[in-house]
Amino acid sequence: MVNPRAYLAEAIATYGLVFFGPLSVILAVSAFGEELTTQSVLFISLGHGGAIALMVYAFGHVSGAHINPAVTIPMMITKKIGIADGIGYIISQLIGAVAAAATLAAILPELGAKVNFATQGGPSDLINNSIGSGFAIEAILTFFLVTVIFMTAVHKKASPGWHGFTIGGMVFLIHLIAVPLTGASVNPARTFGPALISGFWEFHWLYWAAPILGGIIAGLIMNYVYTKPAEKEV
Repeated sequence: MVNPRAYLAEAIATYGLVFFGPLSVILAVSAFGEELTTQSVLFISLGHGGAIALMVYAFGHVSGAHINPAVTIPMMITKKIGIADGIGYIISQLIGAVAAAATLAAILPELGAKVNFATQGGPSDLINNSIGSGFAIEAILTFFLVTVIFMTAVHKKASPGWHGFTIGGMVFLIHLIAVPLTGASVNPARTFGPALISGFWEFHWLYWAAPILGGIIAGLIMNYVYTKPAEKEV
């Protein structure tokens, strides 16, 4: 069993992501308009990538800073965390996400409501509103997010001190290319908090199923091909 402080760490870290990330979306719309521009996509990408990087450095040594059910579930399957603790992590993440979205609703009720408090809106016109394409994008991007996490934060031979930068960098890259395509979730908690507060549930299932599937595939490959063999080496 992990220290109960780890549950609080997951809640606070996820709060940080779901406060700063959606806030960057709300402010981008206010500053650059509702149509996506280069400036707005960069702004949103920095908001999410920066929040993740800082939360990983702040809480990684306490809970591992999963901040994402699609990270915690592969960790459970590969036995990096127990089932009970994993469930506790996910509940804590969802609580943190809802609390953050509720805070945004209290602070910026009108501006936030215009964008459903940054709830992802499903596959965009750029991919012909294709659910299949949107599912594939979210799954593939989460695959690479979990790959980076396993190879920089879990692998025993990873360069120390770089995991926050690399994980935050991957989140930045994911948002840079996927905000115009699917809204860039790769995190069920990130989508759930704003969805609950805004009441916008369209395509919500996609932002659970695709990231979890992509995360599990990455976790299994990275664990059994790379991290587990490294643990056995003398």
